[in-house]
Amino acid sequence: MDSVLRLASQKAVVIFSKNSCCMSHAIKRLFYELGVSPMICELDEQPNGREMERALMRLGCTPPVPVVFIGGKLVGSAKNILTFHIDGSLKIMLKDAGALWL
Repeated sequence: MDSVLRLASQKAVVIFSKNSCCMSHAIKRLFYELGVSPMICELDEQPNGREMERALMRLGCTPPVPVVFIGGKLVGSAKNILTFHIDGSLKIMLKDAGALWL
């Protein structure tokens, strides 16, 4: 749990992802297209990836990837991110966290 929270606070936007997950790919692409450069933590490339995945699940993230933290705060899964993007609040969160300067 500590490693997840420590990583989540290292950059304005942190995405926990897996290379094999199509939704992870879609969420990463959304952030890149918005002009945001997130820190990506590929759980399937981490030696303690399974432990980190279990920690994300303990935080209430189901499925455990993709999971996005903005400004060190858990925003949630792909469903949450897409909802915030559609209603316009994602850009506000990104501006407040210093990840977007529009």
